[in-house]
Amino acid sequence: MDLFTAMDISASGMRAQRTRMNIISSNIANANTTRTAEGGPYRRRDVIFRENSFEQELSSVEVEDIVEDPAQGNRIFDPGNPDADEDGYVTMPNVNIMEEMVDMVGATRAFEANTAAIKAQKDMALKALSIGR
Repeated sequence: MDLFTAMDISASGMRAQRTRMNIISSNIANANTTRTAEGGPYRRRDVIFRENSFEQELSSVEVEDIVEDPAQGNRIFDPGNPDADEDGYVTMPNVNIMEEMVDMVGATRAFEANTAAIKAQKDMALKALSIGR
């Protein structure tokens, strides 16, 4: 494996985790959105990753799809809300802030790990170049 292949693998992980963090941020921002352009409450979205294998043992990752969570949101009694049904209940988005924060920490850690790997690869390349001096 050459230096640039290792950096490409780490960079693919960083791109995938950046997309995941953007989706999580969108979920958190819309945790109370009861009306969307499609109609109804916001639906939580999640990222599906796919492994790309090459050179028999190496693999990178990329985003395969962004999917909506099919779970139903909670219904709360709020007859004064303009989005309430005829019984006075409002269907809230299916976003759990605690779950989103845990996912955000995981995505951040994975991004940081790939950043550290790229830094280590760069340091090794600089050391290899200094050997010839």
